[in-house]
Amino acid sequence: MKRLGFALAALVLLALAIVWAAGRGLFAPAQHAGKAEGPALDPGVVRARAERVRSAAEDLGIARPKQVLFGDLHVHTTFSADAFQMSMPMAGGEGAHPVGDACDFARYCAGLDFWSINDHAETLTPRRWSETVESIRHCNAVAGPGDAPDVVAYLGWEWTQIGSTPANHYGHKNVILRDLDDDAIPARPIPAAPPDEVPSILSGGAGGTLLFGLLALSDIEGGGLDLARYFDETLEPQPCPSGVPVRELPLDCREQVATPRELFEKLDEWGHASIVIPHGTTWGMYTPPGSAWDKQLTPEQHDPQRQRLVEVFSGHGNSEEFRDWREVEIAADGSRSCPEPSAEFLPACWRAGEIIETRCLAAGEDAAECAQRAAQARQLHADADRNAGATVVGRSEPADWQDAGQCRDCFQPAFNYRPRSSVQYMLALGRGEAPNPLRFRFGFIASSDNHSARPGTGYKEVARSAFTESRFGRFVGTPLGGRQPEPFSEARAFDPGTVAPVFQLWETERGASFFLNGGMAAVHAEGRSREAIWDALQRREVYGTSGPHMLLWFDLLNPPGSRGTRLPMGSEVAMPAAPIFQVRAVGSFEQQPGCPDFATQALTPERLARLCRGECHHPSDQRRLVTRIEVVRIQPQRSADEPIAARIEDPWRVFACEPDPAGCVVTFSDESFAEAGRDSAYYVRAIEAPSPAVGADPLGCERDETGRCVRMQPCFGRPEDDDCLAPTEERAWSSPIYVDFQRAG
Repeated sequence: MKRLGFALAALVLLALAIVWAAGRGLFAPAQHAGKAEGPALDPGVVRARAERVRSAAEDLGIARPKQVLFGDLHVHTTFSADAFQMSMPMAGGEGAHPVGDACDFARYCAGLDFWSINDHAETLTPRRWSETVESIRHCNAVAGPGDAPDVVAYLGWEWTQIGSTPANHYGHKNVILRDLDDDAIPARPIPAAPPDEVPSILSGGAGGTLLFGLLALSDIEGGGLDLARYFDETLEPQPCPSGVPVRELPLDCREQVATPRELFEKLDEWGHASIVIPHGTTWGMYTPPGSAWDKQLTPEQHDPQRQRLVEVFSGHGNSEEFRDWREVEIAADGSRSCPEPSAEFLPACWRAGEIIETRCLAAGEDAAECAQRAAQARQLHADADRNAGATVVGRSEPADWQDAGQCRDCFQPAFNYRPRSSVQYMLALGRGEAPNPLRFRFGFIASSDNHSARPGTGYKEVARSAFTESRFGRFVGTPLGGRQPEPFSEARAFDPGTVAPVFQLWETERGASFFLNGGMAAVHAEGRSREAIWDALQRREVYGTSGPHMLLWFDLLNPPGSRGTRLPMGSEVAMPAAPIFQVRAVGSFEQQPGCPDFATQALTPERLARLCRGECHHPSDQRRLVTRIEVVRIQPQRSADEPIAARIEDPWRVFACEPDPAGCVVTFSDESFAEAGRDSAYYVRAIEAPSPAVGADPLGCERDETGRCVRMQPCFGRPEDDDCLAPTEERAWSSPIYVDFQRAG
């Protein structure tokens, strides 16, 4: 018996050792950044692109046009945790997509002129960061001459801050670095520190290692061992000691900061050239209901020299438009309540009450009891922190929620829209008056926010399962998704101490229908070099598109003392008289199927199929029509008590365009400017004729006579080869021109 006991103990120890080794990732290889496999493009290909832009500009009467270059400043690889998990077999993924893939995709698939890498900083260990730097350097090294490379790759990361409440939520920001020399980049990226402690199996320690090991061994074919290796390395760096200058910190620590102020301070301490770009600001998958940008309009939380651009659109949806409804009401004392529905908006908290009431009645309870339970559910949903309101009803299906929480009349909106974090809301905020008012003055870009190393996916509306993050919804039902509760007929309060995967808290399945192929950034640059593109970004002489390579110019024609000199989009000026503007827009080229010869000759058929899915940016000679120009005017607050809705005029003017493939030219003036005596921001949208796009109708709602979404055909759950196409009006957004009122004399 004693020998049997020793044998059993030895077996238990052996089993624990195997589980521990699996949890440490000792049974799987590390993932590497890799390098681009293809050579530079033939210079003739690059010249032909530039000639097409120059010719279109001259047809519209633009003398000596700058180069219009297209890029994507928001790209993830499987070095990012969410991207890595989506790539795994257990989530239906297609395997790792390293940094080298992004370079080849930008060059051959998307036909980009520039792009940046933006993996989540908290997962960029010293090894991954070092390999990322080297891969980006290699991408640039093979790009051709420094003054005319075929593509420019920038180094960067994402500062991924997620608050548990509106008070401590600041959101996500991309940090882009100008240079690549060792003495011009930080030794480590700077991640966001969580605002509060949230229990998680990712907290490390022996217990976490054993849990990872059990998970890894329970699904070896699904990639469990690779997952354990990934997270074991991710958790290895320890927080950097506080109060130590950045250049004296250990190379292998994690340099976390909790607020934008601290991020700007760290960047200032490093002293390197960088731009900080907020993004996904209205995306309610992680943004707590009631969040607003007011708290970031302070000299501490905003750095106008670094935070010069904002992302209005991405593969995660549109963040441009303000709407004057609330997803939750928050009183001055911090208490919350659920607003009633309107013809324009169904609050998710209100729908939670309806779900509980329906279940209660189905269980045979009387109407009064069920009405009381509905009211309780509404309040519990409104009170839930960590964006976890949907959990109060227990298990639910996407159809249960109808279109609750969504902006019904926005262009391709982000999921669970947060209007007081929209770009229009930001621009309308204002504190104080001349000569030093406090305001946000952003230039506009659009991006992909792609998580499979595919920058610039918006060039064609194809390959939804590969080019979008719709596979995010597949986490539910996998070991990563956690166990789902049963449906409740009486709501239960969310417990902030609950250990629950974010895929369960954030309505992953319903949100998966809202992913798009992504947008594009464009710059008006003096040349193709890294420095020329960077200078255009700094000048805010940039615009964004919903994906197509549209051409857009927006100028102020009569700045003071100009003598014929125009001021381009992104400019700031003070003047006493009515500003006069001109817009010139040209539609994108219709796309041909397949890939151009330079791509098929540079990449193997297998790599072309895996990266580009056999479909590249392949423009024809036929341009889409621009149907109209919309002008938005925003006159910022002078004080916090001025209602935001009254400060935003969208659209302020609309101009129909003649059906001319050569483009559209519109000239207009604000004759009321001097009389109003208010500083104003003006930007334009150039709208293309309707065309099919991935995810343009994410829920496929059929509505009753009251406008309720009573039946749905959501994009999530459709077959792999169904791209969920629906008609939309692709568009380009100019950066604003900021015109301050200057009294005559």
